[in-house]
Amino acid sequence: MKNEQLDDFKRILEIKRYSKQTIASYLSHLKLVYIFFNYESFQFIKDKDLFDYVYHLVNTKKISASTQRQVVGSLKLFYKEIYNREVPFHYLKVSQRENKIPVVLSKKEVKLIIDSAHNIKHKAILSMLYGSGLRIGELLELRVKDIDSHRMTVYIRQAKGKKDRYSILSPKVLELLREYFQKYKPKVYLFEGQKGGKYTSSSSAKVFKQTLLRSGIKKRATLHTLRHSFATHLLEDGVGISHIQKLLGHNSIKTTLIYTHIANDSLMNIKSPFDNL
Repeated sequence: MKNEQLDDFKRILEIKRYSKQTIASYLSHLKLVYIFFNYESFQFIKDKDLFDYVYHLVNTKKISASTQRQVVGSLKLFYKEIYNREVPFHYLKVSQRENKIPVVLSKKEVKLIIDSAHNIKHKAILSMLYGSGLRIGELLELRVKDIDSHRMTVYIRQAKGKKDRYSILSPKVLELLREYFQKYKPKVYLFEGQKGGKYTSSSSAKVFKQTLLRSGIKKRATLHTLRHSFATHLLEDGVGISHIQKLLGHNSIKTTLIYTHIANDSLMNIKSPFDNL
């Protein structure tokens, strides 16, 4: 059911130049709230009802802390912009950030997954995500002209935080892209759907799920795992953390430092005290 308030909110976010990915995420969470309350006007949903909804998501749906932050953030901003209503969400905030170490694939596992892709387009998508450390949203926004084969760089425009940046382009990935380009001949976006326009994130996720299944790898990996693996493998190969931060587009180096807890470069050289007994 269409909701005018959600349409108005979408326009406000666009005017304030929120990223497409953030807008889509916020609207998705708000639509689920709208459905949960049987299409009742947001205006008449009480603070306690909103609390009960978040409680339901946390305790029944078992959402992650990051998803909880997104839900609370979208509701808080929506009520402020549309109704000028300050909902006391302080008691719904996650008191402490989860310190989960992301899943990372080995180089052999990455190769196995890419080799399990059935066609050149799917291989190119997975290879770009890993080879340049891209978020899926960044990959799907890439245009043909963003690939610079002379400087061997990928130009990422208006990524998370509304920042442009460059990442590296692997010579092997470039060869794969050329083969893909000859076959599919994309017109505007680097990866396009069958009817033109951008390739979708849902199709990309489906491709990864199928290739992961065919590879026989049992890790709980997602498309974003390729980005985590890119960063970890660079660190293991001796690339400085500040360079990795720039390639990933992290605002704070603290975000990048999590990969130091995963990389095997120094851990593998540490001997157990048991060896000295």
